Amino acid sequence: METVVDFQHYWRYMTATYTKWEIATYGSIIVHEVLYFAFCLPAFFFQFIPFMKKLKIQKEKPEEKQWDCVKLLIFNHVCIQAPLILGTYYYTEMFGIPYDYDSMPHWYILAGQVFGCAVVEDTWHYFLHRLLHHKSLYRHVHKMHHTYSAPFGLVAEYAHPIETLGR
Repeated sequence: METVVDFQHYWRYMTATYTKWEIATYGSIIVHEVLYFAFCLPAFFFQFIPFMKKLKIQKEKPEEKQWDCVKLLIFNHVCIQAPLILGTYYYTEMFGIPYDYDSMPHWYILAGQVFGCAVVEDTWHYFLHRLLHHKSLYRHVHKMHHTYSAPFGLVAEYAHPIETLGR
């Protein structure tokens, strides 16, 4: 029960300290960037450690080309995803999504909503991905996503800026 009390305390502190706009925009950007890069960067940097190079399965794949991936990801995150995330506040206002702790649904309702969002997002992504393999779109937009034959974590979001808009 202490975990619930701690969560409640921190949530109330956050909503008392920051505006809804700050929580929706800065909070969403921080959560997105921290989670994505916290999971992807360690494995990316491990490959540069001499001891870890011995364990690499696809030894012939050069690491230097991966820096191109990092550069495009930074561009996409800063110039495309961040501005879209800044719109989160207006989305929550439009749909009347509350921020206060007392208006939060029970955990099982929240879990169901998260599951429902995951199903909708995965379905959208599946059909968008199929569409991007159409010959008129693949060559100009989606081919970039398939540049790396030796996948690594950061490649998950390596895509043409137009494709990034559709995700």
